[in-house]
Amino acid sequence: MSQAHSGSVGYQGLPGPFLSTSTSSFQDFLLAAAPELLPSRRPLPAGTIPESPHGTTIVAMTFNGGALIAGDRRATMGNIIASRHIEKVFPTDHFSAVGIAGSAGLAIELIRLFQVELEHYEKIEGALLSLEGKANRLAGMIRSNLGLAMQGLAVVPLFAGYDPDLSTGRIFSFDVTGGRYEEHDHHSVGSGSVFSRGSLKKLWKPELEIEDAVRVAVEALYDAADDDSATGGPDLTRSLWPVIYTITADGRHRVPDSDLSAASHAIVAERTSAPGEA
Repeated sequence: MSQAHSGSVGYQGLPGPFLSTSTSSFQDFLLAAAPELLPSRRPLPAGTIPESPHGTTIVAMTFNGGALIAGDRRATMGNIIASRHIEKVFPTDHFSAVGIAGSAGLAIELIRLFQVELEHYEKIEGALLSLEGKANRLAGMIRSNLGLAMQGLAVVPLFAGYDPDLSTGRIFSFDVTGGRYEEHDHHSVGSGSVFSRGSLKKLWKPELEIEDAVRVAVEALYDAADDDSATGGPDLTRSLWPVIYTITADGRHRVPDSDLSAASHAIVAERTSAPGEA
């Protein structure tokens, strides 16, 4: 670490920011200790931005006792399928998870920084950040990425978690300027969101049980993949299924592939029996 960024040297040769307890934010600490490591502080080289993998459709919904967030597995680069295996949904702490749409590489880096941000807060404060606080921290990180977003490297996450204070699941969406919006019942982002949102409007019901919510999420992603080439549907040939996390008072859990395989096969069998053209 360069002395220029580390400030004065303190106890046992440690740079000043390492000895400060004035902030529980890892991003603020990094800004003081080594700002060049923040994605938003790295200068871009001159020239046009080359094609890079993009993630697409993410859906989230509440159910009886929690929230769910799901993403398909396809990344695209122009008209090319860049990956069939990408994971776009990540746990962020024990009671929350986030899905990403937009520039995949930058989004994954931002989510890793967000994971460290929440872990850092818990270690410094000795308590979990509130769900609203987590959403606000994520909004601040997106806002700091505005310069890259205006050059075409936008990140659009969808955040879901369980609020222990309200004993319910909650969903938050964001825009590229860092605007934070609480969504009710269900929401979707990404290129296939217009189709998955229509599916959710028909299939989601209040007080869904967790198994029914998983089925609704898989079907919403199936509908998105049916009309959006950038969204990958359940891949029965390769046994590739969406990534889904459920978050309840017991914490967040990844839905096992066996459950997703059963739900996907059931949906495909139903659609095969009455295919239609629409």
